Parts: sequence; C-alpha cells; structure tokens
Amino acid sequence: MITVRKMNLGSNKGYTWVDARDVNREDLSVLTEEYMISSDLMSDILDQDEQSRVEKEDEYTAIIARVPLDDDDSSPIKQNSIPLGIILFPETVVTICLGDSVVLEDFARKRFRQYPVQTREGFVISILGRSALVFIRILKYINRQKEAAEERLKERVQNAELLQMLEIQKSLVYLNTSITSNEMLIEKLMKTPIFRLNSEDEQEFFEDVLIDNRQAIAMAQNYADTLVVTMDAYANVINNNMNNYMKRLTVFSLGMMFPTFITGFYGMNVALPLHNWPWAWILLFSFCIGSALFGTWVFWDRKNKVAKWDEEDELKNKKRKKKS
Repeated sequence: MITVRKMNLGSNKGYTWVDARDVNREDLSVLTEEYMISSDLMSDILDQDEQSRVEKEDEYTAIIARVPLDDDDSSPIKQNSIPLGIILFPETVVTICLGDSVVLEDFARKRFRQYPVQTREGFVISILGRSALVFIRILKYINRQKEAAEERLKERVQNAELLQMLEIQKSLVYLNTSITSNEMLIEKLMKTPIFRLNSEDEQEFFEDVLIDNRQAIAMAQNYADTLVVTMDAYANVINNNMNNYMKRLTVFSLGMMFPTFITGFYGMNVALPLHNWPWAWILLFSFCIGSALFGTWVFWDRKNKVAKWDEEDELKNKKRKKKS
C-alpha cells in the first residue's frame, strides 16, 4: 500500500513523503516506474536479513535502516526488526517497508513531539531516533518476561519456561544485531558528506539519537549476558538434581543386590536346604525383603556419612584459610 503525504509542517518549502508499507508486486512496479528506483536496491530493501547502510546514486540517496515491527505488550515474546528503505530525492522522501512498523505508523498519525521533521534529513534522523526508543521499550518488555519466567522456574523447573527463556535469548540476539547495525549507520551518516544536516537543532537531536541507540545496545547486551548466566545456573541445578537422583537409584540398586543374589542362588538345579519344604518360599521372600532393606540402609547411611565428612573437611579448610 502506497500513501502520499505532504510534509509542510509550517516550513516554507516542505517535501512529499511517499509511504510504501506491506508492498506487493503492483506497488513495486509503481515505485520502480515512477521514481526510477533500481531493482537491485528494491531487492535489498525487501531482504529480511539486510543490514543498515547508506549509498549515493545519481538521482537519489538511499538509506537502509532496521526498524522494529511491533512494540505491543500483547504481542509474542519473539520480537524482530525489518529493513526500512529511505530514498531521498530533492523534494521527495520515499520509505519502503516489506511489513508494517510502529515507527512509520507514529509518523503517519503525527504521534511525535519535538522531532525535526521539517526537512528531509530531519525526517531520517527522526525515524532513527524513534526506532531507538521503541527498541528500548521492547527490550524492557522482554526483560519483564524474562523475570517472570525466572520466578516460575524458581518454583519448579519445567520445559515450557526453559523454552520461553530460549525464545527470549533468540530475540535479544536479533535485536542486538539490528540496533548495532543502526549505530554503524548513524556514525556513517555523521561522517559522510552526502548527508548534511540543516541546523544546530538537528545536529543536537542526531547526537541524542546516537546516545539512545547506544543505550539500547548496552541494555540488549546486559540482558543477554544476564540470561546466559541464568541459563547456566539452571543447567547446573538440573545436573545437580540428576546427580542426586542417580545416587538414590544407585543406593536402591545396591540394596536390591542381596535379594537378587539369594534368588539366583536358589535358582540353581542342585539340592539345597529347604528345597523340599512347600512353604520355603515364604521364608526366602521374607529374607529377601529384609536383606534389601538392610542393604539399602547400609549404603544410604554410608552416603550420608561421606557427605557429612565432606562438609567437615570444607569447614576445616575455611578455618585454615581464615587463620592464614
């Protein structure tokens, strides 16, 4: 869908904003024929994995940035971004996006405050600034979901929560890559002569955009590092629980070794005591149960004594370290 808007906003000259979102083949044909946008550039903009960059052509300046798809709290955890193509003509700005973005919707509905959208260059940095703020809001939402999953994992380790933590980790990786790509674009726009700002206010705003974008990168990295530590901790907890279960099963297996030995002994085809007594199986069965309980108690008591000795040794080592 292509929407054309006049961006006067109180300025003398103004410009035209061609907003192309959820584009189809017909929209692509219109953009290619009317605005002479190269097919290679269109393919790059429509590539889901395309990274941010800027390039100069004879008729226009092309900028590709990463913008968030959605920031609604009711949306799934797996947030992602999408490439946004910004084509700067002398009196027209064409934005091309394969999907829909809350950033473009904000500018379409004029939900902005003190954004320098009076010029084409100001409009570009306003999109980058708004994207950085939305990225920060998405990161905070993801962090809240991570904390909620951690609280549920404290009560009981379940596969659903672990899979949710994995989805959060994937989302943080995608978002961190997109925000880092935008930072490289911002730094390049600051240095390149093909993109010149029109006033000191735009320059100050551009510096604020860079600060917000770096804040988003720091948040994404911090949340990702914290999540890695948390997942490692829960992996250690799961391994520790598994070791405890294996120790218990080992104790029971050793305890069952005694009745297995008795039944195996009486299973031989030779003359044995009590083999002619019809009620001998009751005595043997009782003896097997007793030997199993006795063997389990012996090995369990031995395991507890070993654990107690380990704790005593650890306390002795701590006392020695304090004295030294």
